[in-house]
Amino acid sequence: MAPGIFLILIKYEDMETIKVKIINRSHHDLPAYATEGSAGMDIRAYLPDGSVTLGALERRLIPTGLYMQLPHGFECQIRPRSGLALKKGLSLVNTPGTVDSDYRGEIGIILINLSNTPVEIADGERVAQMVITRYTRVDWEPTKRLDVTEREDGGFGHSGVS
Repeated sequence: MAPGIFLILIKYEDMETIKVKIINRSHHDLPAYATEGSAGMDIRAYLPDGSVTLGALERRLIPTGLYMQLPHGFECQIRPRSGLALKKGLSLVNTPGTVDSDYRGEIGIILINLSNTPVEIADGERVAQMVITRYTRVDWEPTKRLDVTEREDGGFGHSGVS
């Protein structure tokens, strides 16, 4: 191989899958992965009355009609869709939003219109994506001192790299 060219081998193994109980009170399909490599599943707006319009800088809770029971040790992260952000200026106020394993209510999406024009959201429109992931719980270990590092307490912009 030529200098500076590296070969990276990635071995794909069967992905871990889990069973998740879900209730769908909407008339839309369940969230699904768009491609084999997708980490997130698109979630659709459930707006039985047709659509809603978000004014500039307006935020609103958008229902999905979805209720789920995640296994203990898992969470669902609700994230913005990049296409909606780029094309319409729509994002999520709390991103990522977290759905805990003990939550049993309807999954709602807090959309915000960051554009300067009103944006209509139609029933069935893909408004966010969900990623199901494991999480780790913490047992705090109170101490008087932390290990020394090269960075120490250097915060925002500490490296001088823009």
